[in-house]
Amino acid sequence: MARDALLRNLHEHVTQKLGRSIIAGDLHPGDVLPREELLSKQMEVSRTALREALKVLSAKGLVESRPKVGTRVRDPRFWHQLDADVLAWRCASMPTDDFVEKLTEMREIVEPAAAAAAAKRCSAAQLKRLDTAYNAMAVARSLDEWTKADLTFHETVLEATNNELMVSLFSVVESSLDTFLVLSARTAKNFNYSLPLHQKVLEAIRRRQPQAARRAMQNIIADSRENLALGKRGKGKG
Repeated sequence: MARDALLRNLHEHVTQKLGRSIIAGDLHPGDVLPREELLSKQMEVSRTALREALKVLSAKGLVESRPKVGTRVRDPRFWHQLDADVLAWRCASMPTDDFVEKLTEMREIVEPAAAAAAAKRCSAAQLKRLDTAYNAMAVARSLDEWTKADLTFHETVLEATNNELMVSLFSVVESSLDTFLVLSARTAKNFNYSLPLHQKVLEAIRRRQPQAARRAMQNIIADSRENLALGKRGKGKG
């Protein structure tokens, strides 16, 4: 059992290291990785651990192995962009304006619809959790506290849709959304400046007003977009 755990830890380490290198661009599409025996020595792991890591990266679309060619880095169009690890690795090499913009577009599509659905189907228990998340935002005294509560608020809205497909989206985008919320709050003069906007989402869901909930969530995302844009222009002036 201990040996199995050690092997898992080793191939997880290799998976993380190679995955980050590929996503960050240290390894380029078309690059062929060193031969197995050489790469295992370079990374100071067994060939077994290396093989397991390469299997994981292959399943995520980052690499492919071919006879007489070896293991090659694939073009980004083949990457599983919504894989949780791939998103986390992209966030680790963030922020890039392009990725933030694409994440914002995805939020604009998903979250207003989720807020509207939550207003229709939110249970009493889910509404209580949404209240709790909002109250945690209201009393947050640091950026970390705010971001944790904010992430919980958005997660709870998705849960309150009572649509398991919608709920599954949160686990996929959690790491990137967390990064987005940190960037937005850090750019603002006060990290909790958007609290009144969240209150409007909460109240619309409480009153079973789908269209009001949709508009309120759209306003949150539009405000975040503008806030990030202002922060970018401010940095440019500096």
